[in-house]
Amino acid sequence: MEIIKWSNVSSERLNKISFTVLENQIVTLIGPSGAGKSSLLYLMNRLDDKRSGSITFKEKEIESYPIVELRQQIGMVFQSPALFDGTVSENVSYGPNLHNRDWSDEKTIELLESVHLSPEFIHKPIDELSGGEQQRVAFLRTLANEPEILLLDEVTSALDLRNVELIEDFIRTLQKRGKTIFMVTHDVEQAERLGDQTFYLEKGELIETGESKEFFRSPQTERARRFLYRDGEGDE
Repeated sequence: MEIIKWSNVSSERLNKISFTVLENQIVTLIGPSGAGKSSLLYLMNRLDDKRSGSITFKEKEIESYPIVELRQQIGMVFQSPALFDGTVSENVSYGPNLHNRDWSDEKTIELLESVHLSPEFIHKPIDELSGGEQQRVAFLRTLANEPEILLLDEVTSALDLRNVELIEDFIRTLQKRGKTIFMVTHDVEQAERLGDQTFYLEKGELIETGESKEFFRSPQTERARRFLYRDGEGDE
């Protein structure tokens, strides 16, 4: 089932982008710095707004959703964990409390265990967590809102190998639970490992899309080939 569709979308950084994504897919986004990868994510939950074109979520224009509801259903996790001072529990329960949904410590503990954090973390202050632990809690705070789509902006770029592996395993688990995921990464090997589809962007244009295995085996455009076969990094 189609979950999100872009039709000829332009913004300050993007030019006439069109694509359709089915639910329960992982889409990895790669390209040089400044290509517009993060900008594409920002438009989907209206951290930025398009200038022209159409973006539909479940066949409705995204502007037709109240913005709080849209961001509940299309959640975002950033490169730097956007957590506030307080405990892990206070951060994770923030969204459900904001939307007047029943929440309990048991639900927080269940989420913690899903990312290999023990129940004792529930009352830990955020400033006592390592960078990798904070990133996992940032995931959980977004997931507590029960989004259908997750937008991940370079979420593993500052983590050590162990935490990268934990996050990648968790992303695969989320897909099995029915989530649709858009993931910006500068690591082309990660994009190939995780992606069902891969988007290659350059200078605000969507140059090539395709099934990830096929894209990395045999890119169809000269610009994608040039990017993949040199030591380029895309870390917008």
